[in-house]
Amino acid sequence: MQRRSIAVAAAVVAATAAAVAFTLPSLAGTTPAGDRGTTRAGGDGGVSPQLLAAMKRDLGLDAQQATTRLNRSKWAGGVTATLAAATGDSYAGAWLAKDGTTLKVAVTDSGAAAQVKKAGAVPVLVERSEADLDQAKSKLDAKVKSASGLTGWYVDAPTNKLVIVAQPDAKTDPAAFARRAGIPADAVTVKVSNRQPKPLFDVRGADPYFISLDGGTARCSIGFSVEGGFVTAGHCGTPGTTTTGFNQKAQGVVKASVFPGNADMGFVEVNGDWTPRPVVNDFKGNELPVAGNTEAPVGAAVCRSGSTTGTFCGTILAKNQTVRYPEGAVTGLTRTDVCAEGGDSGGPWLSGDQAQGVTSGGSGDCTAGGETFFQPVNEILAANNLTLVTSGGGGAAGDTADPAASAPAAGDGGDAGDGGDAAACGDLPVQRDGSLSKAGKAQAQPDGGSFRARAGTHTACLQSPDGADFGLVLQRLTRNGFRTVAQATGDGVKTLSVEQGSGTFRYVVVATSGSGAYSLGFDVR
Repeated sequence: MQRRSIAVAAAVVAATAAAVAFTLPSLAGTTPAGDRGTTRAGGDGGVSPQLLAAMKRDLGLDAQQATTRLNRSKWAGGVTATLAAATGDSYAGAWLAKDGTTLKVAVTDSGAAAQVKKAGAVPVLVERSEADLDQAKSKLDAKVKSASGLTGWYVDAPTNKLVIVAQPDAKTDPAAFARRAGIPADAVTVKVSNRQPKPLFDVRGADPYFISLDGGTARCSIGFSVEGGFVTAGHCGTPGTTTTGFNQKAQGVVKASVFPGNADMGFVEVNGDWTPRPVVNDFKGNELPVAGNTEAPVGAAVCRSGSTTGTFCGTILAKNQTVRYPEGAVTGLTRTDVCAEGGDSGGPWLSGDQAQGVTSGGSGDCTAGGETFFQPVNEILAANNLTLVTSGGGGAAGDTADPAASAPAAGDGGDAGDGGDAAACGDLPVQRDGSLSKAGKAQAQPDGGSFRARAGTHTACLQSPDGADFGLVLQRLTRNGFRTVAQATGDGVKTLSVEQGSGTFRYVVVATSGSGAYSLGFDVR
């Protein structure tokens, strides 16, 4: 493979003045790792000084405060995923408090509060589970065409309600809209805003790539490098569209794209002349490292890089928002108070050195302020079976060791099938014991129910009783009921590991032969 050095600033102006601009950074085919201008996180998970400077400007945090908050966010992301699985149907969402360090986890069952406390978080008892609120939100999504003047809606974990965002002159009454969808009035809050979100298509980008449109050429930018190419916004090209790089050389082809609808996600497969690298351009001559993809919770600090405005930081406000763009509604976006402008679309979002998503759209600007939505990167990776290219610094995604304590991190699981080790089963953070009385019997876990999970890797390990053969099945809830997505059978300890998008899941332990007590350990990273 031939590596291409960057000479973007001048080349873009000269070669693309007539093009329609879309978006941004981390170009497949940038300078080698050791070249000047590269800033990397150390093995201890250090944060780049450029990102710290942006957080100081936008959040008023000094370097120590910013580093502490980012470390806490990474820990909270891993703990949140584990608690969602451990508390099952009782889980109702999680968020970091305004201090940026206190993790609060909502549950509907007082019995789950002890698990939350043990994990180092603060339990909050609420009426509705996350699954209940997601189901209610889906009812609104089904009636999106009748929502004139309503710009979106989302699940708000801190208030345990759905929030409907309406313009001041909305023709559709938000309360009546919710009532017609069958949602109780006490489960809904209305927020009035005169902002109209739009995809951020049209200004100059750096590290650009180009796509052909009817009547001309459009310009977009790279979000994150993945093995074989890069991810970006879905509105930056349709499947089959060929792309060229900043140097006008053939680059690749759009292999997957969704917009509008369930996502704003795209994947471009590059040719052998381009080498995906784990960096993000901050537009100040530096490259910010990408070390992993641990999802940060609501309330966490987050920074965005964009070709029009550079790097800006703020806070994650909500997840799983439906946004009504002029082109159509998009579900599953993350809402932030970070500004952005046209041309920033497709660009990467980082929490420290952890990839979070790619810019979808927003409202306002970086002079008066605004809000911006991003497509979670883990959903793109899971939906397209992609692997993020990382620097290897800053720890693995999903670490659950509290940076303020010395609790051991959870162990890793193996691929689906036989093998593994009984001790490894006990190392996984979510533990359930059960017993099957005879062959043909089965039990669902956790506790006869299910659990919500964000996109990530499901890892599980089953220790069967001596002389018995128990199988392990992971099932995902669909419109037609639970469907098997992974299973482990055969002799000995059973292990499985599988990537899945966000959804509702359950494990089923099946006695193929024999009977007795079993131990199940599992986690989602």
